[in-house]
Order: sequence, then structure tokens, then C-alpha cells
Amino acid sequence: MKLTIRNSLPPVLKVLKNEGFTLVGLEQTTNSTPLPDYPFPKKTALIVGSEREGLSDSCLALLDAVVEIPVWGMPFSYNVATATSMALYEYCRQHPDG
Repeated sequence: MKLTIRNSLPPVLKVLKNEGFTLVGLEQTTNSTPLPDYPFPKKTALIVGSEREGLSDSCLALLDAVVEIPVWGMPFSYNVATATSMALYEYCRQHPDG
């Protein structure tokens, strides 16, 4: 049996971008912005990667911005569910009127 790997996220990101969404990735990169410092646009699509690998290079290339959650001490990052919840909280805090 041959396993076929498909990278289905980049085409979806292109559609979202064409629909006017700002694509914001949640990832630790050299150019990422600390989450508390990032002003989320109202029409944002938050893009999160898998638990261990994060976002692929092909996905990162399509993003408008990348935010990261500052972490002090060990471990160096939060799990994806916790990090996503924190980022969604920050978005909702900035846009309380929905």
C-alpha cells in the first residue's frame, strides 16, 4: 500500500486571503510578534500547526503575520490546544463587540 501525503492547507489559505482575511500563524519564528503586541485585524484567520511539527514552510510563506506566545522557563512552548485558546482569547479581548 502506497501512502500519499497531501498538503491541503496552502490552497485553503490562498482562498481565505483572496476573501480578504489576514492570515495570522501561531508559531515561534525569528520574525514572530509577541501575542500581546499584535493588533489583530477584525477579519483574521488564525492558522495553527500540528503539535510537534508546527506550520510547514509552505504555509508560513503564505501568512501575513506570525505571532508567538512568550514563554519563560521550561518547556519552551505550550501545547497546541492551550496556545490556540490563548490566541483566541487575545483576539476576542481586542474585538469584544464580535
